[in-house]
Amino acid sequence: MATGRGRQLSLGRIAGIPVYISPTWFLVAALITAWGHDTVLRQLPELSDVEAYGLAFLFAVLLYASVFVHELGHALTALRLGLPVRGVTLHFLGGHTEIERDAPTPGRDLVVSAAGPALSLALGGLGLLAYQVVDDGVPGFLVWMLTVANLLVGVFNVLPGLPLDGGHMLRAAVWRITGDEHRGTVVAARSGQVLAGLVLLMPFALDGARPDLLTIVWAGLVAALLWSGASQALAVGRMRARLPRLDTRTLARRAAPVAADLPVSEALRQAREANVTSLVIVDSAGRPTGLVKEAAVAAIPEQRRPWVAIGQSARSLQQGMVLALDVTGEALLKAMRDTPASEYLVVDAQGRVYGVLVSSDVDHALAAR
Repeated sequence: MATGRGRQLSLGRIAGIPVYISPTWFLVAALITAWGHDTVLRQLPELSDVEAYGLAFLFAVLLYASVFVHELGHALTALRLGLPVRGVTLHFLGGHTEIERDAPTPGRDLVVSAAGPALSLALGGLGLLAYQVVDDGVPGFLVWMLTVANLLVGVFNVLPGLPLDGGHMLRAAVWRITGDEHRGTVVAARSGQVLAGLVLLMPFALDGARPDLLTIVWAGLVAALLWSGASQALAVGRMRARLPRLDTRTLARRAAPVAADLPVSEALRQAREANVTSLVIVDSAGRPTGLVKEAAVAAIPEQRRPWVAIGQSARSLQQGMVLALDVTGEALLKAMRDTPASEYLVVDAQGRVYGVLVSSDVDHALAAR
């Protein structure tokens, strides 16, 4: 296996989709092997210790194969609906399918979200049928355990709360009914937070208020992941609701053109007189060639500013650093991701300088309540 993104390991590609596995899987496999040993021996006492450990490890591998099939259901469905997939990753508590962009309609969102649980439940159903015909012993034990695992994965994932698949389905349903994608996200995320609380309380409800420590730890871990995922979805939903407010016309700071050899002190004086906060370096023909970096100017001591040319604090204009006047929302964020910079030149339809867009202003607009 070759090293993949970060610490993830690449398992290759299936249908053009990159598949990765997190090193945390090996920890889970070891835990399943250790805990499963006694379960195997209770069901199959004729096995040796080595065979019991081997069977428990085999179950861990097959379990994650089932999780992979679940995630592959999401990935292949997304591709079928025209949504690019960046990859599938198997990790500590299951898997994750990274889809490049959100579904544009609630119907597509619902279909992609339902594909994974549908496959898990289908595998569980096939397992029930297979269990009727397989022999007792090792084959029967594996079929039964995988059947139960797939049914649990399928049922758990359709619970109506983000970040679970059922939460995405609930989000799509509310979006379809109300026509408001953001409202769907808020409802599904709040439902996910409620689910997290119920998972945390479940061991005490099921075990007569006397759960063992391991059960409490697992419930706490799952609840924490659910709460974190739901809270993150809520934050992202709020941010996406603010996207329509992002546009270069509103956020750009008006700028003054200055020559590169102008002293910093004089350039700042001209900016104050023009009542602007940004500066654009222009050549002798008045064409913009660079953007003055505010942080670089601020780092120059006051007493040195008359002797330092403003051009020394500028960044040359590169491809992607010039934005049209009416770039908005997702298109603006994509342009900034494609060409990271602290400042961008904003020009009107005739190519004339309108102002300077500062990245921190976009960040503040996204973070504003």
